[in-house]
Amino acid sequence: MSPFSFQITAIDERSHARAGVLTTPHGAVKTPVFMPVGTRATVKTMTPEELSGLGAQILLANAYHLSQRPGDDVIKAAGGLHKFMNWNRPILTDSGGYQVFSLSSQVKVETDGVEFQSLLDGSKHFLTPAKVIEIEEGLGADIIMPLDHCTPFGSSREEASQAVERTTAWMKASVSAKKNGAQALFGIVQGNFFPELRRASCEQLMELSLPGYAIGGLSVGEDRATLVEILAEVTEILPAEKPRYLMGLGDASSLIEAIALGVDMFDCALPTRVARNGTAFTGTGRVNIRNSRYLRDLGPLEDGCGCYTCSNYSRAYLRHLFMAKEVLGLRLLTIHNLHFIIGVVDGARAAIEAGTFGSYRREFGVESEG
Repeated sequence: MSPFSFQITAIDERSHARAGVLTTPHGAVKTPVFMPVGTRATVKTMTPEELSGLGAQILLANAYHLSQRPGDDVIKAAGGLHKFMNWNRPILTDSGGYQVFSLSSQVKVETDGVEFQSLLDGSKHFLTPAKVIEIEEGLGADIIMPLDHCTPFGSSREEASQAVERTTAWMKASVSAKKNGAQALFGIVQGNFFPELRRASCEQLMELSLPGYAIGGLSVGEDRATLVEILAEVTEILPAEKPRYLMGLGDASSLIEAIALGVDMFDCALPTRVARNGTAFTGTGRVNIRNSRYLRDLGPLEDGCGCYTCSNYSRAYLRHLFMAKEVLGLRLLTIHNLHFIIGVVDGARAAIEAGTFGSYRREFGVESEG
């Protein structure tokens, strides 16, 4: 039997929110959970020990990027991704299909895979579902994602329909290619913003009795109402006993709404990316630390925050670091933002377990600050 399992431990009576436990070869993960993004086997500026200290339970890495550099063969020879990056907790690897379609300047989609140009040297590569599985088995992640076809916001119904058919066919090929029984292979629901296509994608993937289901192609530029509408459509159909993973969502209020709809897992580079640009997440809104108002502000980044950054440094000092282009500033804001967003999701889990998720949801809000 696979060492992967999912158990629901608490359910909110007034929404679809639930708390649970994922069991993986590298340990248990309490859900709902936010996964920091370590695309290239590193969460930018952070050590594994720091991530553990922030409460990170599981990290995400990208099979496409790692296969390009340093090469999945290098990581396999090192004993797998866990040993290579010195992270002994669970890892989820994305196939990199989204990056292939969104970042490569020339992409040619075929029935059995996709041809694309390397972002490193412009060389051409052909990626198939079986090749992706081979790469991810070499990396050794606990949870792996298949090659899928994610269509951009604004795609036609015909384009989205073809992508659903292709994603299902590639999923079946991925299941056939998979050899490592210790890894959990999730399916990815596609369908763009067409409810009937989302339903069809769910139903086709559910026929394969997969250990979990990811939801792709959302949080790509649509408004909040559209995201919630499509997400509600999908979570209503997917089996309640299996984990649900919404790919690429990282703003706090949207996370709370997704949890209320029954989503268990999240990832996004947003908290770390905006930190490197000088933006901090707080309970009262986003703070642009470069703003001149913080020149002499000796208070913490966020009152009441217990993270390392807020416990030791002032807004004035953080602004100084960014204006002087000091690397420490990037690290300190990254620490704070990850502490904040992990805390938001952990707080939701605690509220579900305590039976207070309704009040947690009502009281929670993020307003913009200049």
